Amino acid sequence: MTTATGSRERRDQIVRLATETGLASVDELSRMFGVTASTIRRDLARLTAEGRLARTYGGAIAVTAHPESSLRQRIGEDFHAKQAIARWAATQIQAGETILLDAGSTVGALAHELRHADLLTVATTGLTALLELADVETVHVECLGGTLRPLSQGFVGPLTEAALERMTFDRVFLGTDGINADGGICEADLRQTRLKELMARRATQVYVLAHAAKLNHSPFHAWARLPLPWTLVTDAHADPDFLDTLRTHGIHVVVATHQPPGAADRPATDG
Repeated sequence: MTTATGSRERRDQIVRLATETGLASVDELSRMFGVTASTIRRDLARLTAEGRLARTYGGAIAVTAHPESSLRQRIGEDFHAKQAIARWAATQIQAGETILLDAGSTVGALAHELRHADLLTVATTGLTALLELADVETVHVECLGGTLRPLSQGFVGPLTEAALERMTFDRVFLGTDGINADGGICEADLRQTRLKELMARRATQVYVLAHAAKLNHSPFHAWARLPLPWTLVTDAHADPDFLDTLRTHGIHVVVATHQPPGAADRPATDG
């Protein structure tokens, strides 16, 4: 296959094949499609950048059985839980602070909550947060540019990392695709996990915003380890036993409760 259409078809077949088998090597794919190993590596690099595959260090590719959904698809998922998480997170931010916002739908919901903030500096790697705050005169916005991942609508890569080194933050709010029992956070792309680790090191207070469906969930093969202590902010559907396990690893846990319209404010629970 040498045409653009043939290349797209080959990449689509690679995704289908590896999703079914779970693991495929460069050599296997090269033989199967009758192309060079370098052609396959270019295919894999493009598929990884698009978030359709996750690469391993050994030259093989590990493809999740749970393909990464786009930000547009995720925005409507667990809406009330994300809203409760975002509202609690917004209460932690004080006027005059400098904060860092990750990409993602829940962090984007937090950005929406900050539209009425006073004298705030917000740096972000996410287009959602950037668009939410672009017209807010009382919020100074810094965009940490870099390579845009279309699926997550977030910037990654060396330019983003270089920009991070020039700032420090009072608080950072991170999103994630999954959290396992020992407190690791999961993403579809190794560039994302590296960036999250760097973001966490630049902030005094670290929060991970994740609704219950993302807990004890490992959909991808790229992981980040955050410096302790950090705070998980989740919702009332979270498994209490799993939250207790996270606490044993030194992670602070906050359970944010959704407030129906007109309900009196009730505090979130924590432990």
